[in-house]
Amino acid sequence: MQPTKKSTIYDIANLAGTSGSTVSAVLNGTWKKRRISVKLADRISKIADELGYTLNMQASALRREKSGIIGMIVPMYDNRYFSSIAQDFEQMARQRGLFPIVTCTRRDPKLEMEAARAMLSYQVESLVCTGATDPDCISDLCRASGVKTFNLDLPGQKAPSVISNNFEGAFALTRSIFKQCREAELELFPLLFVGGRAGDHNTRERLRGFIAAHEEVAIQAKHEYILTCGYGAEKSADTLQLFSETNKNIPSGMFVNSTITLEGIMRWSNKDGKHRLKGVKLGCFDWDPFAELLSEHILMVRQDVPEMLTRLFELIDRKSSKIETIEIMPIISPR
Repeated sequence: MQPTKKSTIYDIANLAGTSGSTVSAVLNGTWKKRRISVKLADRISKIADELGYTLNMQASALRREKSGIIGMIVPMYDNRYFSSIAQDFEQMARQRGLFPIVTCTRRDPKLEMEAARAMLSYQVESLVCTGATDPDCISDLCRASGVKTFNLDLPGQKAPSVISNNFEGAFALTRSIFKQCREAELELFPLLFVGGRAGDHNTRERLRGFIAAHEEVAIQAKHEYILTCGYGAEKSADTLQLFSETNKNIPSGMFVNSTITLEGIMRWSNKDGKHRLKGVKLGCFDWDPFAELLSEHILMVRQDVPEMLTRLFELIDRKSSKIETIEIMPIISPR
């Protein structure tokens, strides 16, 4: 049996009663610039779907010297922060006539480099590294292929970066936790800091803000009360269990470094129905609307994703090469 002949743009053009260039413009997303009517664009798209036509993006990129593709690497999809970044990024890319490709690399440097190489094979016009463990290596790889990179969430030294103002956000959040705690409790037991990686930029800056807020009220932050155990829920639960076994008292307040860490803390607190954190004031540097409703004692910092992405696309639109770090102030819960 002879294989079915693959449809071409000229087959679609004949059926639509138009030219091949018009069909090409509709299929690659540039039809609005050519003032092609919505009615004709819809007819072409419908015929293409009926014929099972698939645009060869790589061949199209070779002809136009531009792919119209923009890539993003994200570390996780498991919290609202990174999932909202991916969602808003896709929407804003499409508004610019770009086709977004997003992939998750699980904070694995090897997967990040593999993803970057794959993006280059698709001839992305630019690549956004979100929370990458080694954004500078990715920048070096992409620069060799003439592709610009931009960093989001975690900064790099070799490409423009847009991040949250982690120091000011953590300083404000720690202040807010203090306001909910009794002064006598804080003098005996300062706040506990849970979660994050001691070696990454964001955790270092949040710790700096956390300690500065302690110094402002003449309270010493204890080294043994800083538990940078990573971001996993299970790790934070195990870390708090160990802390409780070696310390008689749980502090009256905690600085929690992500919603994933908060999940682990709540698991530990409610294990065996004991509610170990009853009355403890929690401040989380991350935001989730459901988590915010769990208790009146939970304060949350919402990172301003729309503003971060607006500033990011400003850099992309003007093809910025200036190595700068733009910091966006996060939004503190009105509580």
